[in-house]
Amino acid sequence: MIKKDRLPNPYNKRVRILLEELRKRSLTGIIVFQPENRRYLSGFKPGDPQLNESSGFLIVGEGQLILGTDPRFEGEAQTQARGYTPFIYRKGLEASWPEIADRLTKWRSLVFEGFSVTYHTYRRFRRLIRSVNKDISFRPTYQIVEEMRSRKDKKEIEAIKHSLRITEEAFSQVCKALRPGKTEKQIAWELKKTIFQKGGEDLAFDPIVASGPNAALPHAEPSDREIRRGEPILFDFGSKWKGYCSDLSRTVCLGPPSDRFKEVYSLVRLAQLKAEKGIRAGLTSADGDALARSVIDKAGYGKYFKHSLGHGVGLATHELPSISPVKPVPLASDMVITIEPGIYLPGWGGVRLENMAVIREKSVRVLNKENNFYDFS
Repeated sequence: MIKKDRLPNPYNKRVRILLEELRKRSLTGIIVFQPENRRYLSGFKPGDPQLNESSGFLIVGEGQLILGTDPRFEGEAQTQARGYTPFIYRKGLEASWPEIADRLTKWRSLVFEGFSVTYHTYRRFRRLIRSVNKDISFRPTYQIVEEMRSRKDKKEIEAIKHSLRITEEAFSQVCKALRPGKTEKQIAWELKKTIFQKGGEDLAFDPIVASGPNAALPHAEPSDREIRRGEPILFDFGSKWKGYCSDLSRTVCLGPPSDRFKEVYSLVRLAQLKAEKGIRAGLTSADGDALARSVIDKAGYGKYFKHSLGHGVGLATHELPSISPVKPVPLASDMVITIEPGIYLPGWGGVRLENMAVIREKSVRVLNKENNFYDFS
């Protein structure tokens, strides 16, 4: 059996919760490929370079904690994933497989992450696993670990807050240097550079900087377009710290804003505030989305709110839960989410305002310190 003293916290607790969930489902074990899930359960940090190249996998099940990886990551396997048995496939995975095969001979079932595994990887591991035990069930499961990750402990929330401070400081510094004539690409580069200068260990995702008509595209890519006075300039970016992401959206205007900017901005801010006031544990994700969407719908801009209200954030920028009208799920305490309503008008531009918040029993606690929103009342 797995010894308590082999596996340090918080991984000890997480693995035991996972094993209990597997027992409830009458499953013997799980093989974990998804990089954020690997890190969450073991502390093993390397990501996957590309879709067809893996940094490794975990096998977690009855009496077994195995980290499989190739010699490139042997050092990380030894130092980062304490409590796991390293399986370094020096001769290639197929040739090295017999080194751990006997550990799986009595297992009844092994599941894998259906959202994260390519068909090629599935066939490869099915062949290896059934070469040991022809009767073992090898099938997909969905979001067991992701559901665990959706609720954050105190250290995770502190890491997210620290990442958010870095992001907010970078935004403040870059905003002070905004001038007409700078291109979206130049500003995006300044955001990237400043995140690292402020202590970020990485970008959470490539920054969005969209000005004028480009801001009507929710996920616009920075272009060579020069920013101008009086038009919306939409920012969406984030940093990572100790693996945890932050996500911030703001929309600003250089010089006097137009009446349309004032109207759209004020409406988006009102929708955000209503959601921040009303979201709580026990509410469904669809009900949370509706709090903001109803404000925008009532004002006649409903068809221009083109995405869900928000999403979970943690080791990945987009995690469970989705604050969306699709597939409602109950919201729970200690989930960290974004609240980011937006309105996007073709030919003019758009406004998106995004805060991060942790859900509590009776409300949410907004994690942002940066509070320099326009007040056009």
